Amino acid sequence: MSETLQKFLDRVAESAEQSALVKMTLSKPANRHDDLRNVYVKPVLIKEKRLFAFTYHYDRRDEVKNYAAAQMADILQEMLPARFQNAVLFTVNEDVTLLVSAKGKATLQTKKVQENREQNLDHDRQKTRLINPANPWWYQLGLTTREGKITADMQHKFKQIYKYAEIVESLVKPMKFGGTVHIADMGAGKGYLTFALHEVLTHRLHLDVDIKGVEIRPDLVLKINEIIKADGLKGLEFVESSIEAYHPEKLDVLIALHACNTATDDAIASGIKAGAELIVCAPCCHKQIRQEMERAGRFDAITRYGIFLERQAVMITDTIRALILEYFGYKTQVMEFIEMEHTPKNVLLVGRKTSKVPDKSCILQQINELKARYGIGRHYLEETLGMEFS
Repeated sequence: MSETLQKFLDRVAESAEQSALVKMTLSKPANRHDDLRNVYVKPVLIKEKRLFAFTYHYDRRDEVKNYAAAQMADILQEMLPARFQNAVLFTVNEDVTLLVSAKGKATLQTKKVQENREQNLDHDRQKTRLINPANPWWYQLGLTTREGKITADMQHKFKQIYKYAEIVESLVKPMKFGGTVHIADMGAGKGYLTFALHEVLTHRLHLDVDIKGVEIRPDLVLKINEIIKADGLKGLEFVESSIEAYHPEKLDVLIALHACNTATDDAIASGIKAGAELIVCAPCCHKQIRQEMERAGRFDAITRYGIFLERQAVMITDTIRALILEYFGYKTQVMEFIEMEHTPKNVLLVGRKTSKVPDKSCILQQINELKARYGIGRHYLEETLGMEFS
């Protein structure tokens, strides 16, 4: 055993003995094919006996086992670094991080924390809530009271956010990530969904994340970053940028909910170019294709009615978006999504990166047939990707 690893185990034992251990996470599997993705540890009080609950998060299931403090050292020695290369110990006054490189070199980082932390010894057998309204950021964002109760005028909004959290968990949970998950929330706005995303991925799925909320309005960016700093949230930051101008170096997951008109295409293009494993969009406004159809003047018994023309433009726009995602190797899914801004535009477009080689000629044929049928000269997403599909 290395000296660095022994120091980490000693610190764990010391914090457990002094009732200072708040929680601990083991992540970054040494073998990317290991179906045990991470382990979450917290102290619990069961029948007046202090134990430590180990929650093992597998690809398709979770297991919880309770151990005495004296057993932890042996368990951790078996897992570090054989199964996990990262471990973070959170105590009442400091964070201790163990990092093991691919070559087996271990380093230890210690950081004092300013916030007041306390142990939570509750042994809750009920299903953990996806979003906890008692968390301080929900009050600071204006959704709850200081006591953590959702305000009357925000009840509907919070239900929408909760539905979003359910969808995010179902999409991300089966995925395998090696280390930190890099995420961009394009057009993040007031931050409601960005904070929900962070809470689900870190508190629920116990992932190490680097989430960027991309927002063009400087006042919102400043306000949200102040909240993030005040609450000591790690792996979350808002950046001032348009969707079109934001080009992340590394991206695993791209979220773009209700980015207006072609801003959705800019977001999708950014995800494709960065090779994102997961792209989730709830498109809003479809003016570009509707205007193309109007210019072409190819109206039939349905599209000569304005309201039906609008709906047809929506379906064509999002169908071509889905086909272009498939062209670049994504498996696509279109589902209904609760309207986040009180709008009937509640379609959620999901693209998951696959290793399957797409039949590009067949996809191109489908795209071109749609365009020819409705007199569409171009789809903005084609132009953004710099490719000719005709």
